Amino acid sequence: MSHCARAEGHCGRCIGELPFDFTMAFQPIVDISEAQITTYEALVRGPRGESAWSILSQVTDDLLYRFDQACRVRAIELASRVGMKQNLSINFLPNAVYEPEACIQATLDVCHRVGWPTDRLVFEFTETERVTDRHHLNRIIESYRSMGFATALDDFGNGYANLDLLTDLKPDRLKIDRELVMGCHHDIRRQALIRAVKGLGDELGVLLIAEGVETRGEALWLAGMGITRQQGYYYARPALESLGPDLRPMLARLRAATDANSLNQVN
Repeated sequence: MSHCARAEGHCGRCIGELPFDFTMAFQPIVDISEAQITTYEALVRGPRGESAWSILSQVTDDLLYRFDQACRVRAIELASRVGMKQNLSINFLPNAVYEPEACIQATLDVCHRVGWPTDRLVFEFTETERVTDRHHLNRIIESYRSMGFATALDDFGNGYANLDLLTDLKPDRLKIDRELVMGCHHDIRRQALIRAVKGLGDELGVLLIAEGVETRGEALWLAGMGITRQQGYYYARPALESLGPDLRPMLARLRAATDANSLNQVN
């Protein structure tokens, strides 16, 4: 029997304590065309900044649900505490969501408690294992959309997060994996693939975000392709329990460079 069933439809009652502590780091997602940070992704870390793996390696099957719920609560609490004004993107574990309407209750409760607007939440999911029940995952996505949340498919173009997922699933955003982004400004094969993904996103009405941007060349080439939403070490590394540096001067310069490139192409 699932946690949700045992909790009689209110998953918030069965979160319980985890046998380890953890916290969150925040990494910005920028929009070069707007020269601003639009979203911060919450990334799990150890209490003293230890790697995500140091925490995830402790999450056994019987802790999966409790960990998923605790991550949501911790991310929203910290985002509120550090004064985040942008959207907050939270990774969720599809296999930990037994009943979307019931399992969202702890998230709604903490939003109400700290005054976090629910329309500023984005839920990211990735498929490190093959989806065995796409109907269930699609029901989660549709349920979240009906509640006003956006959803994002992470690591698109790598592993199981590939084209066939989009035959059944309708996320609002696709995050292009670093494997495609790496060196894209001088790699014609990657450029061809990214153009295809851009066309796909336009056809399906899905917002694209390039992950793992590490150089100015990558950032400008992607922006020239119309993929202006970007995330990666070029902008900022995840900041433990804080929002990190002020990126406005850097983003203003990138926007000016992108505008100049566009003008040169026209002329």
